[in-house]
Amino acid sequence: MKAVVFYGKNDVRVEQVPPPACGPGEILVKIEACAVCGSDLKTFQNGNPRMKPPITMGHEFSGRVDAVGTGVRGFAPGERVVMATSVSCGRCFYCRKGWSNLCLDLKPMGFAFPGGMAEYVLIPELAVRNGHLVKVPGGPGGGSLAPQHAALAEPVSCAVNCAELCGIGEGDTVVVVGAGPLGLMNLFVAREFGARRLILAQREGKRLEQARAFDCDRLVNASREDLRSVVLEETGGLGADCVIVAAPSASAQEQALGLVRKRGTLCLFASLPVGANMLSLDSRAIHYGEIRVVGASDSTARQVERALTILGKPGFPKQRLVSHQLGLQDIARAFELMLSRDCLRVVLEP
Repeated sequence: MKAVVFYGKNDVRVEQVPPPACGPGEILVKIEACAVCGSDLKTFQNGNPRMKPPITMGHEFSGRVDAVGTGVRGFAPGERVVMATSVSCGRCFYCRKGWSNLCLDLKPMGFAFPGGMAEYVLIPELAVRNGHLVKVPGGPGGGSLAPQHAALAEPVSCAVNCAELCGIGEGDTVVVVGAGPLGLMNLFVAREFGARRLILAQREGKRLEQARAFDCDRLVNASREDLRSVVLEETGGLGADCVIVAAPSASAQEQALGLVRKRGTLCLFASLPVGANMLSLDSRAIHYGEIRVVGASDSTARQVERALTILGKPGFPKQRLVSHQLGLQDIARAFELMLSRDCLRVVLEP
């Protein structure tokens, strides 16, 4: 079968590999779509110590069950599925708490197991047993959610995790800093959680121009406008209920503290690169304002289920979030589009 295979830094190849065989406890999925994540691009550029090449890339995928191994219950050929793709051990302290995304021995698809940038992917027995495979709603046909949109369930579920951690609720004002694909997903997931006022901030450039196609209450050009002044003006001087920093910028994370109201929440959603990950925060502002500072990383199968529900709603802008649909052989083109920021989410289809 055709697959996108990682061999090392700047060495990703599209080649023919043996198709996986479905063993006991496993499920074989025929891939319909696999989105290209920012972590895939980083892996291509810098390598990844968690990966043992050669290995098939991709973790934001959707597909149909092709074969079910002996001993598996609850799945049948033809059913459409997506996945909470960081496979948990099911035994550690965090798994027992229901926080499988924080498992002490995570094994992500596309990193520890062959991923979804291929014609088929094998769902390992560990993932099946621990409930990581999720059916697309709507019966065997998966309803009206197109494969390229179902593939967004994994990144959208990360935004669901963020919204839950932040406690976003009815009537809230939410600020998202960074208008990349995950920033936009966080913005509109917040709306699904009841946020009344949405403010999106982005520096001048292609991301800002792309953001103009999406509905929010205030789009702030952070290169020309003072974001703090805008937020205070929009909130009667209080600050936002929740601020989500979806830009991988230390200065953006530091400055975001000044956008939050007392007893509000600041979420550090974007990961900072190693070596540039230390922050300087005003502890007095946090202390006297009783401000919560939280992180948000990955998601659980339950959150993937909620993401599918959100993606199925007519008002969620999934069609605009998927800006390009390419073939597996076009992975180099996908990386070029991401580097130039001439895309939002690129989805590959076998």
